[in-house]
Amino acid sequence: MHSWQIFILAVHFSSKAIKYFCNLNTPTLTGSGVELINPYEADNVKEIVKIFYKKFYNNENERLFIIGINPGRFGGGLTGIAFTDPVALREHCGIENTFGDREELSSKFVYRIIDGFGGVKKFFSRVFLTALYPFAIIKNGKNYNYYDEKSLSDLLRLDMVQNIREQIKFGARGDLAILLGKKNADYFSTINDEQNFFKKITVLEHPRYIMQYKLKQIDSYIKKYLEAINN
Repeated sequence: MHSWQIFILAVHFSSKAIKYFCNLNTPTLTGSGVELINPYEADNVKEIVKIFYKKFYNNENERLFIIGINPGRFGGGLTGIAFTDPVALREHCGIENTFGDREELSSKFVYRIIDGFGGVKKFFSRVFLTALYPFAIIKNGKNYNYYDEKSLSDLLRLDMVQNIREQIKFGARGDLAILLGKKNADYFSTINDEQNFFKKITVLEHPRYIMQYKLKQIDSYIKKYLEAINN
């Protein structure tokens, strides 16, 4: 074969995402007092991850990263898809699953945003939803945030840096990222200053906060999200 016949095939966003998520190993957090849920250990989740990314991310487009905290146990911590509960996966993404019919507040809000943007195909062609820490964190049977204890956030810091570094390789826009939740954004800002992942960070209220405490103003928050994404 002549050198001019050798082509370097670009690796799609989907292939890189599938490889990363389906090979995530659960760390051992000795003495942390929390439990981690790694949905990607389950074969049925791996299959959903493959279907989802091949359906919506099977190209080389760079995406705007929207970065949450850590998955909830009834959303991304169950399905393996950030901010996507089993109902959204089925009804919005057209992907049948066996994860049940329980809805998650954050997922319900995010898919209102996706509908307002023009639907899943248009949204996912431009946006990538993810989390600073890839595993659900549980304490006393309830969802827990990595920043709720400084000792925990310190313990997870290197893993979070590596998590974002590896996901940026999928195909991230370098000019802007959207961080969900002020505490999440404050924590990530120090990482971003050190690592220079993104030139600019926009901070938006977290979907769960909006659904729990600002439901009457939901339309104004949807507008704010759409304006930030379209910026």
